[in-house]
Amino acid sequence: MRILMVTQSYAPIVGGVERVVEDLGSELRRRGHEVGIATLRQPGEPGERADDGADVHQLGSATYRLPGVRLDKERRHAPPLPDPETALQLRRLIRRERPDVIHAHNWLIHSYLPLDRRSGPALALSMHDYGLICATKRFFHEGAPCAGPGMTKCIRCAGGFYGSSAMGLGIAVSTRLSERHVRRHVDMLLPVSTAVRDLCRVGEDEQHRVIPNFIRSLPPAPADAEGRLAALPREPFILYFGDVTVDKGADLLVKAYRLLEAPPPLVMIGRCFLPEVNQVPGVMALGAMPHPYAMEALRRSLLTVVPSILPEAFGLAALETAAAGKPIIASDIGGLGDVVADGETGLLVAPGDEEAMRAALRRLLGDAELRERMGAAARVHATDFKPDAVVPRFEEAYEAALRARRARRR
Repeated sequence: MRILMVTQSYAPIVGGVERVVEDLGSELRRRGHEVGIATLRQPGEPGERADDGADVHQLGSATYRLPGVRLDKERRHAPPLPDPETALQLRRLIRRERPDVIHAHNWLIHSYLPLDRRSGPALALSMHDYGLICATKRFFHEGAPCAGPGMTKCIRCAGGFYGSSAMGLGIAVSTRLSERHVRRHVDMLLPVSTAVRDLCRVGEDEQHRVIPNFIRSLPPAPADAEGRLAALPREPFILYFGDVTVDKGADLLVKAYRLLEAPPPLVMIGRCFLPEVNQVPGVMALGAMPHPYAMEALRRSLLTVVPSILPEAFGLAALETAAAGKPIIASDIGGLGDVVADGETGLLVAPGDEEAMRAALRRLLGDAELRERMGAAARVHATDFKPDAVVPRFEEAYEAALRARRARRR
């Protein structure tokens, strides 16, 4: 099967979706498929290149040349509407490559939709977030999970999120107007969790399959790990990894931690937007670090905590924790419940509940046997998310999308 991945950014850009697309393409090629990548040309990137056997086709973007448009200049993103330059280059690429399936992963799908024809390739869309109906993709409004879209509310929310009322207006309106268009054209919707499926209101009458992200073996410890991780405590520690922000629940975790009796250190790895956490005794915010080093820190930890108050679309940190054989305490919100088996591989607590978080920390920190049992169960549970368990589900979804496309042609 010839598959063209359509994604706004790709390696060497580092991010969750980028890693998922790269790994999925590699696994599909290993299983005999031809896989190409169509992605926006990032600043400083050369033209066409090959990556692990896949041709990476770089697309231009007229959006980034519009006067007054405030977009990330270091990592280009696709808007929720067609970019004429991107669409033109996609058209030429598809005519040349003739894929059987277009597998889109984010808002770059909007530059493909004007090209979609009944006689064309089948179209699948992985839903890694809530971007089908949410202008910020997070389904989070005024410090709490959103109750659902509303035009005025979405315009204000997007304006605050993107730092521009005009941009918020454009993105919110475009997202609302494009939703029906996307649903009408896509042959197979692929939400990464039941939370994404439900919050994006994917109906039973729509062709869809919930397919989670998968995880390969964790990277080995880097050769210079001892030097790069010298700041880690020599004693056992609790680990939080991810952006240190309010919406990720980092401040709530610190509040719960500071009232524990003689707890082990709390190590926080990720971009720190709450510098005050370093003023709490026992808390060490070490900043962002490359993925292999973060995974080595994970191996050395007692347990991890994912205290998000926003509905995480999936919860890759929880899956990596399971793969490392560590127990986890996580908020019972979004896609985290698809990864954490409460009472078996970790503990789920109500999001935003400081006392429940503190009680869960006390329980796991005070019971080494429970940590060991949950960690062992987590490692077994993680095998359900290995490539050989998940990638065949994508192949089956592609076949179903092809059947749906053929039915449209009749």
